[in-house]
Amino acid sequence: MLKNIRVSLVLLLICGVIYPLLMTGLAQALMPAQANGSLITDAAGKVVGSKLIGQSFTDPKYFSGRVSSIEYNAAGSGSNNYAPSNPALVERMKKDVAAFLTANQTIVQAEIPADLVTNSASGLDPHITPEAARVQVARIAALRNLTTDQLNQLIRNHTEDRSLGLFGEKRVNVLELNMALDQVK
Repeated sequence: MLKNIRVSLVLLLICGVIYPLLMTGLAQALMPAQANGSLITDAAGKVVGSKLIGQSFTDPKYFSGRVSSIEYNAAGSGSNNYAPSNPALVERMKKDVAAFLTANQTIVQAEIPADLVTNSASGLDPHITPEAARVQVARIAALRNLTTDQLNQLIRNHTEDRSLGLFGEKRVNVLELNMALDQVK
């Protein structure tokens, strides 16, 4: 029995103390920005968000991101995982499409990219497709007295390529795009 207790204590020390400290130290040494949450700061050095967690932008002068079933609450990520035939999903999407069409009156329903009215699996996705950003250009240009060329160039400048050139799709981080939008004169 004493042997079992010693083995348990040694394993507790290795797995519960040494290994986590080693991994934390390696992460801090090799990739400190990612280890600390990929935080984004403004010009004054104030943290405004994370590159990895989406935010809600309700002001029509900003690009809006994906729908979040958890209201971007990072404490508990996830989605409702409704089937396409679920009446609750159909109703929510109808409301989201109607709200988007009201805010973007130059757009017809067929032109709305799916990522603007569908959840990501985590409910926290900070990215939209470049197409989803472009359909919002007319609204933002009118509200900010900017040209569509300025906004389209801004979108191009903030479009990230596929990971390793293979995985995922081209994407735009909404927080970074909106921060750059605030810098346009």
